[in-house]
Amino acid sequence: MAKINDQQQPIHVIGGGLAGTEAAWQIARAGVPVVLHEMRPVKKSPAHHSEHLAELVCSNSFGAMGTDRASGLLHEELRRLGSVVIGKADEHSVPAGGALAVDRGVFGQELTETLANHPLVELRRDEVLNIPEDGVTVLTTGPLTSAALSEDLERFAGQAYMSFFDAASPIIVGDSINRDIAFMASRYDRGEAAYLNCPMNKEQYLAFYAALCAAEQAELKDFERETAKFFEACLPIEEMARRGEDTMRYGPLKPVGLFDTEKYGAFDAPENKVNKPYAVIQLRQEDKAGQLWNMVGFQTNLRWGEQKRVFRMIPGLENAEFVRMGVMHRNTFINSPELLNGSLQFKSRPGLLAAGQLVGTEGYTAAIAGGWLAGTNAARVAKGQTLLQLPVTTMLGALIDFISTADPKHFQPMPPNFGIIPPLEKRVRNKRERYGVYRDRAFADLQAWATENSINLTLKDSTPVSEKDLVLAT
Repeated sequence: MAKINDQQQPIHVIGGGLAGTEAAWQIARAGVPVVLHEMRPVKKSPAHHSEHLAELVCSNSFGAMGTDRASGLLHEELRRLGSVVIGKADEHSVPAGGALAVDRGVFGQELTETLANHPLVELRRDEVLNIPEDGVTVLTTGPLTSAALSEDLERFAGQAYMSFFDAASPIIVGDSINRDIAFMASRYDRGEAAYLNCPMNKEQYLAFYAALCAAEQAELKDFERETAKFFEACLPIEEMARRGEDTMRYGPLKPVGLFDTEKYGAFDAPENKVNKPYAVIQLRQEDKAGQLWNMVGFQTNLRWGEQKRVFRMIPGLENAEFVRMGVMHRNTFINSPELLNGSLQFKSRPGLLAAGQLVGTEGYTAAIAGGWLAGTNAARVAKGQTLLQLPVTTMLGALIDFISTADPKHFQPMPPNFGIIPPLEKRVRNKRERYGVYRDRAFADLQAWATENSINLTLKDSTPVSEKDLVLAT
């Protein structure tokens, strides 16, 4: 294990998961000493099984590799940015169809040895109980932040800006919603129409109710089940349905005061009264551009395949494209739009940065991406350099922009997806072609951004030149 000269002021990275491993490497890569704190094996986690850095707790897959997929685009952006974690994933990949999957044991061991043997990295196996008061620090403790550090982080951030259980509704791409059925309206016609409403007649509702009650749930882990009992006011939609046929109709699906005025005329028109819905599912706008819509009140613990099957029974959502499925699991994350800026610095303390699931990004690759940016910017803080923010037309830039600018009142973790990227100037109707255009724009804008920030570019020999495959070399 490397030991850092005591006369140097190292940056402290707290948490040795995917984000922390990437952040520590980027700090060292920039020539700045770093202490990476990982509490395992001194203190065990209820979800981890090894002592390795960057342990993959759930799946061994990082998602689709194709660059016309959200995860694949983010993989490629990170390759070009010199990500050590994605580099090791490529090196230790295993056959997985179109996905990037790894031999997780070798992958974690290799990253642990790589970090521990770097002359500017000191790997400390200890539990950090408090956020350091001075110096530059990066928090990457993930969804299972220890109780002591969670308490200190809650004190620092304020209780109102912390969440300790992730109970989130599915999020749907707006273009996949059938607007011939779903209508814009606010309850009782008050103010500007702010919700998309999917109406159900009695027959449709009863079929949906029966399917929801019979759908298969994902099993919570023991430590998650203990936390879940505190969320009586935030019940999974399937649990609400099981309490009675009409429970949802008196809760999030209540049809009161909602009419399709565009189709049937004025709010109080007789035709609206005749066509009054038996139940209504409401969708709330999730992003500034209105490309993403949240299913209001649909936090759920159904298996993901079941969610797609049952929720597509809702009129208007027959072809719904989900960018995030509903979840109910143990998580610790901060209200990033209130607390962080686009460089991943805390607004109240520029020397403190955060990344990974702690800031509300969802998934392995998103954690790596946040680690790359937080580590890069932490080194730049230490050097007195201007901090970086990537273009919002890249997947990495769009993801960080979302978590730092979303509506704080309704903020929930977000995975990489094309719905958060600014729309194209000229609409491309074919989805696969559209995602390809998003990719090409992302690569071009990444190159322009690198040039503007005086970062040298070199050709990457393994990728066709026709894709303008340029990588960052530092």
